Amino acid sequence: MDNQPADGAYRVLARKYRPQNFDDLYGQEPMVRTLTNAFEAGRIAQAWMLTGVRGVGKTTTARILARGLNYKTATIDQPSVNLTELGEHCQAIMEGRHVDVIEMDAASHTGIDDIREIIEQVRYRPVSARYKVYIIDEVHMLSNQAFNGLLKTLEEPPPHVKFIFATTEIRKVPITVLSRCQRFDLRRIESGTLTSLLQKITGLENVQADDAALAMIARAGEGSARDSLSILDQAIAHGNGMVDKQTVREMLGLADRARIIDLFEMLMRGDIAGVLKEFRAQYDVGADPSVVLSDLADFNHLVTRLRFTPEVAQDMSLSEDERIRGAEFSKTLSIRALSRCWQMLLKGIAEVEASSRPVQAAEMLLIRLAHSADLPTLDEALKAIASGHGRPGGQTSGGVNAPSAPQGGNGGSSGASAHMAHAAADAVSGQVMQRQNNGGAALRLAESHIQPVVQPNTAPKTASEQPAVQIRDLNDIVNLAGTKRDLQFKVLVKNFVRLVSIGQNRIEIALTEHAPKTLATDMAQRLLEWTSERWMVSVARDGGGHTVAEVETARREELVTDARADPDVAAILAKFPGAKIIDVRITTPDDGDLDMEMPEAGIDAVDADDDD
Repeated sequence: MDNQPADGAYRVLARKYRPQNFDDLYGQEPMVRTLTNAFEAGRIAQAWMLTGVRGVGKTTTARILARGLNYKTATIDQPSVNLTELGEHCQAIMEGRHVDVIEMDAASHTGIDDIREIIEQVRYRPVSARYKVYIIDEVHMLSNQAFNGLLKTLEEPPPHVKFIFATTEIRKVPITVLSRCQRFDLRRIESGTLTSLLQKITGLENVQADDAALAMIARAGEGSARDSLSILDQAIAHGNGMVDKQTVREMLGLADRARIIDLFEMLMRGDIAGVLKEFRAQYDVGADPSVVLSDLADFNHLVTRLRFTPEVAQDMSLSEDERIRGAEFSKTLSIRALSRCWQMLLKGIAEVEASSRPVQAAEMLLIRLAHSADLPTLDEALKAIASGHGRPGGQTSGGVNAPSAPQGGNGGSSGASAHMAHAAADAVSGQVMQRQNNGGAALRLAESHIQPVVQPNTAPKTASEQPAVQIRDLNDIVNLAGTKRDLQFKVLVKNFVRLVSIGQNRIEIALTEHAPKTLATDMAQRLLEWTSERWMVSVARDGGGHTVAEVETARREELVTDARADPDVAAILAKFPGAKIIDVRITTPDDGDLDMEMPEAGIDAVDADDDD
């Protein structure tokens, strides 16, 4: 790792402790193993593509790889990944100043002229190193012309030239470029690994740091070593050389993990008054509302994982409270309750972040969460009705026993059970049943005192009496769109959709070149509205038959061809030079007009040259 510069200028931790060899790369063992075997076998590729999130080590890995390609010491003169000793070219390469290792930022060199300069230079051998190495960072920023200009050189480069590309947007790189490179996906660094790295660096810096504080920093880094070190740098300055959890919490606006768990327990217990008091207390000490909700979602996810994979509790980034209390919740809470809470939080976080009143929005979300935790699901309510009593054992649907709720809460769970069972009975007998789709979570049934309004001398149709909508092909969808007076959607389906297959509530389609990107989603939405059934619409890359418009055009051309072959029509066309057939209409008698004579095929003709 780098030492402090000779001039005494401060160097940030992310640069000071930048990895210098493959042994320093944290969390990238699969890539290191592959490169080690390739170098030992002499199977060195001509180009590599490194991809991953920001700060995971792409540019650093490219420099280390360039160092390994040009590794030369007094005893070793061949490419190697064992860079234990500083080689002849190593220092210059790692500092980015070696004449034969050319680094280029594609964000500022995007055009074909920049690539043309590279193409002209690759013919010349390196000045002092073994290979001339081109490192192109953020390669996805190159223009299409630049990519195309690089293809031939990339496929057949001179033996003394190697290319190393780095990008955070691998999907924007053309497949023709990817096929000419060995690709390495640099993984996010696990929180436990990041915590170990931070512990090592704080030791080298003689900084006192709590393990809990370093775990917070590792979680905030989200798998990025550079981000984690930048936060650590800030925390050292913020705490005046001391890094403790309170300092990190205040700096990042985080909530106390133990208090988050307390808040989660109140939510699952349905204690609305306690939830609101605890949330306000956390907000008053500086916790951001969206951060509190995100931490709740993280803990909800942890509890769900612990239910199926208890070994997750061994993660170093977890606190003692998270390990012990998370394991307890995983044994008592049902998957339905955890899934419902997760869905509501997922949607609620976005609402809070977009709201002009985030505190109020967060409180309303927490009220919904606490209320839904004590509500039975629809099948539980129906079972309670069938058995003639409320939920057995007075247990919430989440699985947390709540014998009595505080006065400010939503009442005891037995009272909620009786109320919900009564409401479910009203819904079954014909009342309105409404699914509140707030994160796909809570099911709200109409209040029991609301009576259904029935018009005199009319009875609601049963499900068997409702006419079923048959969807057998694209023509049925087009006709349905016409019936619903959705002319724009009708035109889109006719012109841009090819049917691949259709089954029970499932349609596979292929879209034409100029089709709107949202057409498949729009089709699923409209079929749900028009048929009251959920349809799965998938898009295939190719295949499918003709569009409805193509079929109609072919049919029209066939009719015109048949009409042109008719002797009477041919005589008319010969009589009026310049006339042409523009449409053919075949009419049939109405069902009621059985005695009407069948008319001949009608032909509209236009005379282009003769006014007679």
